[in-house]
Amino acid sequence: MISEDKIRKIWYQGFTDPKIHSVYINKLQAHLDKISGKNTSITFFGISPPASHLHPVEELRCSLIAMKNALRAEEEGYDAFVMGHFQEAGIHEIKSMVNIPVLSLGEATLLHSCTLGKKIGLVTIDPIFIPWHEEQIQKAGLEKRVIGVEAMDTSPAFYMEAFSNRESCQIVVDQFKTRAQILLDKGADVLVPAGGLPMLLLAENGLAVFEDAPVINGINVLVKLIEAAIFLYEIDGLGVSRKSSYKLPSESALKEFKSIL
Repeated sequence: MISEDKIRKIWYQGFTDPKIHSVYINKLQAHLDKISGKNTSITFFGISPPASHLHPVEELRCSLIAMKNALRAEEEGYDAFVMGHFQEAGIHEIKSMVNIPVLSLGEATLLHSCTLGKKIGLVTIDPIFIPWHEEQIQKAGLEKRVIGVEAMDTSPAFYMEAFSNRESCQIVVDQFKTRAQILLDKGADVLVPAGGLPMLLLAENGLAVFEDAPVINGINVLVKLIEAAIFLYEIDGLGVSRKSSYKLPSESALKEFKSIL
């Protein structure tokens, strides 16, 4: 039975550093507090050092930390675990390790975008992410729905400046619009800024629609979908399938894995 008065705690895992990226994280935490339900408490947790090298080995390192933190979140009584890293490194392994609801910014945004239009276009912050997103799209089975990935020429560090400098902010907005237009010309009718950084920056600047196509702030989507997932889990235990892909590990397998963290 659902308790209306219970405070539901959500662990929001980012791949950014609370000190290095404090400008973004402070804005993000304020936004999470604003949009969450009255009985929802969302706490951001970062990684130090952050994912700053834009390389697969960096994604692996951060994914292991995220997996460790997901186990910790469940042990500490959190009601859900979300990953705010769009590329969602480690998200499938996490779903196979814990019983609380788990969701990532990438999957939440992509799947909800499918309800808003027929063809989705992604705009990422750096060209290096293009093949990563293409692989992500394939894993989600959305090759026929996502018509392309375009890249801006920005970096996480540049967003720290853009959040407080109008000229730098305008550079991001202009680059996004230029890449978005390419996707629209290819037939996209839904636009996805592929990452929490551009999502929050563009939303702050009122860019919710571009040329009649919705520009998805996936942070909002992630929060509302994980809140729904918590309630669905409380109603009748609805959670991920344990049939195959997300089968729980044996106690010995989990113990051996924890030993390397």
